[in-house]
Amino acid sequence: QVVGREIHHGDAVEEKISLADRFGLGLSFYPISEPQFFEIVDHLFGEIEDREQLHIRARRFSIEKGVRSGRTARQFYNQFVGEF
Repeated sequence: QVVGREIHHGDAVEEKISLADRFGLGLSFYPISEPQFFEIVDHLFGEIEDREQLHIRARRFSIEKGVRSGRTARQFYNQFVGEF
């Protein structure tokens, strides 16, 4: 199965992880405030009329994930983009 342009996606991921381990690279996603989180969600979803419902679902999603970050906002968008 081809994922993106990778034939062996698992091998590509393992290679990237080993490079990160070897060279000490890390990528952190720091927690942000709720207003900042909603600002990112609003930006990702564009012109959504029912912002209140969007924010309720985004808040619930972030609580389930245990963190509010830009990455969590993007995951929320990826999961629910077709529903709004």
